[in-house]
Amino acid sequence: MIGADWDTFRAVTQGRYVAQDKDTKLLVTKCICRLLSLFAPLQENKYQRLLANTPLQHDPLFILGHWRSGTTFVHNIFAQDQRFGYTTTYQTVLPHHMMTMQWLLKPLFGALMPKTRPTDNMELSPDLPQEEEFALLNMCPVSYYNFWFYPQSMREYCDRFLTMKQATPQEIADFKDKFLKLVKISMWNSRRGVSDAQYLSKNPPHTGKVKTLVEMFPNAKFIYLIRDPYTVFESTRSFFTQTIAPLELNSISTEEMEQNILYGYKELYNAYQEQKQYIPVGNLFEAKFEEFEEDALSITERIYRQLNLPGWEAARPNIEKYINGKKGFHKNQYQYDSRTISMVNDAWGDILDAWGYQKLES
Repeated sequence: MIGADWDTFRAVTQGRYVAQDKDTKLLVTKCICRLLSLFAPLQENKYQRLLANTPLQHDPLFILGHWRSGTTFVHNIFAQDQRFGYTTTYQTVLPHHMMTMQWLLKPLFGALMPKTRPTDNMELSPDLPQEEEFALLNMCPVSYYNFWFYPQSMREYCDRFLTMKQATPQEIADFKDKFLKLVKISMWNSRRGVSDAQYLSKNPPHTGKVKTLVEMFPNAKFIYLIRDPYTVFESTRSFFTQTIAPLELNSISTEEMEQNILYGYKELYNAYQEQKQYIPVGNLFEAKFEEFEEDALSITERIYRQLNLPGWEAARPNIEKYINGKKGFHKNQYQYDSRTISMVNDAWGDILDAWGYQKLES
């Protein structure tokens, strides 16, 4: 949250419990955020002058699915098409410093960040496409990722900001306003001057707010990915314990965290199933990630054809090169103990059945 504007930082942190041993972490973050936020008006002025009243050329293409479902791989594939603009990794951390101070802050940011994600060894760099929820977290308090700092409130954030079931009209309006701003700045940064450019979104939390997205972008296109739920659970648990734990300002037990994963997955899945009816016919492509992984190039072409996305022939060489470069990539391999299998079967058994995944015996 060092890149949050000051109003957002105060709204997210106000009244939340912080463990005593985390006070220093919060204080350091607060000081850096306060300093950087002094320069946020520079971008706001430029945005209002250049972009606020400029419409998008096309409604976005959204890649949906629960975390650890292969959305990053698919995101990177489509980002090879030069038509698609996206939110960069740098922008997600410092969204208020894209149009003015990037020249100064991005080299510092790049020197400090790791070269690969610790959870799955996918590449990282400041200019690579990234999920925009990290940027939204720093632009408004309406973000599910607040639970990264306050895991004790994870279910509250799920119901309010992941599925929007308990979000107020003001919070929904704030999300719409800040997300549209983010899209416009992302396009300005990544595809300025490209004719026929289109925004490419990869953001798992969007999976629970399809209705809101269609209200914003009536002709948006959607790709929905689902992956073996056993793998998703094991990978998500690993991610939460390895990556999120160092960011926490309070904590919960491993058992409570596991139950929150089971709860959040089901809530996200159900919200998507209920809301996908709002997507216009012909604007949705659903796939198992295992099938995508098996033949990524042909399924990518099918998505272009089915969703009527232009530019396949021009984009194919870059996409094929990227896919070929990933052959032999070593994914994390997981072993499922009987307790994990039992938890997934009990909580997500109907989803396993609906998508034809084999149930394991515990």
